[in-house]
Amino acid sequence: MSSSSSSSSGNNGSSSNNNNNSNQDAKKETKPSVDEESIKNVTKLLSNERDTKRATEEITKERKFWDNQPVPKIYEKVKQIGEIEHRTLEQVSTTPLTLPKGYEWYNLNVNDEEDLNKLYNLLEGNYVEDDDAMFRFAYPKEFLKWALTPPGFRNDWHVIVRTQQTGLFVGFIAAIPMDIKLKEEEYKENVKMVEINFLCVHKKLREKRLAPTLIAEVTRRVNLQNIWQAIYTAGTLIPRPISKARYYHRSLNPEKLIDIKFSIIPPGFQRNFSNPMEMTKKYYKLNEKDKVKGMRALKEEDCEQACDLLNRYLDNFKVAPHFTLEEFKHWFLFRENVIYSYVIVNDNNQVLDFISFYHLPSTIIGNQKYKVLKAAYLFFYAPMNTNIELLLKSLLIEAQMTDFDVFNCVNIMDNSKFLEKLKFGTGDGYLYYYLFNFKFPDLDPKEVGLTML
Repeated sequence: MSSSSSSSSGNNGSSSNNNNNSNQDAKKETKPSVDEESIKNVTKLLSNERDTKRATEEITKERKFWDNQPVPKIYEKVKQIGEIEHRTLEQVSTTPLTLPKGYEWYNLNVNDEEDLNKLYNLLEGNYVEDDDAMFRFAYPKEFLKWALTPPGFRNDWHVIVRTQQTGLFVGFIAAIPMDIKLKEEEYKENVKMVEINFLCVHKKLREKRLAPTLIAEVTRRVNLQNIWQAIYTAGTLIPRPISKARYYHRSLNPEKLIDIKFSIIPPGFQRNFSNPMEMTKKYYKLNEKDKVKGMRALKEEDCEQACDLLNRYLDNFKVAPHFTLEEFKHWFLFRENVIYSYVIVNDNNQVLDFISFYHLPSTIIGNQKYKVLKAAYLFFYAPMNTNIELLLKSLLIEAQMTDFDVFNCVNIMDNSKFLEKLKFGTGDGYLYYYLFNFKFPDLDPKEVGLTML
């Protein structure tokens, strides 16, 4: 990550008004040309890949924050690999950015129940929701503690903006340490970086431009630890993703999903059956007898073998994490209502395969009958000896037996091999993968080996 926007001036790293004017004049003179190659480079990132009008708008759009960050331009065809901006610790400000009057910085204490309650309330009321405002992520406190405290975590990377008068949390961003393996032809490096997540600003304060300030402040704090790169995902398009993945959903409780308008009865069932709902439930029903032999919950004594399997499998991808044994135990050992991990073992208790999912519920907005959508998300897996389709089917059975409503994933890793056969439906949304202060060529989602929370 870069400290280029780490000035304590309170305007996200911009300097004096004169410099701002000069920068604006320079931008006008270097306004990107909307050529055919630039449009092609942008359209492939859009949901409608033929929307040249939107592509032109993205190319010419002024982005006051991202135009000054070490990231590729939205229209750029990245060919080279490596750091964009080299900086040293001496160039990093030791002073926090200035906040608007009445607000202050605060480091989240994940072991403090009151802090976790305040963070939960901020995220529950203001974090990601779908375009139709029907569902909103509702991160349980146990989930937040798990997500924010891997080995090597730092409290000062859990960055809160709160009101000085009441202590109300109104903004949050988090960084956690991560080693990411980057591989492309002759290039292969393990890069020490951070994963950025949970960027959230209270709805009533979004005109104060707190989001860029939060990004700049966490950048400054990470830079102070001599770390200069980051990886992150978003459902929105900004300069410039290394990959675009699509969401897929598998119904486990179709009656509830249809009732809350998450999904619909298949059109053919409406036309051809007298009781289409019963046929839909039958269509998505899974049989416990189809589980792979030897599948059971991950135990601590399995972790060394399973960690080795996972790291070897992730070597197949161009962007993927590398887990230490300590990290593996943190991320994958069972936590009720948080993380569910399984292994396939033979008669000698040798671990043959590994697979996992995490639980992230969503609040159902405006439905009188149901309040929570219980969603499972595919996490990491290593199908070293078992066909990926059979392994995923067994995982779906476990999720349905545990009363999950829906199973979600994106089409990274080897997921495309089972999506159609296991009756996953195409979702409306996309997930973009980004690197900060590092250029890397565009990747097909099947070349990505990282699932982020």
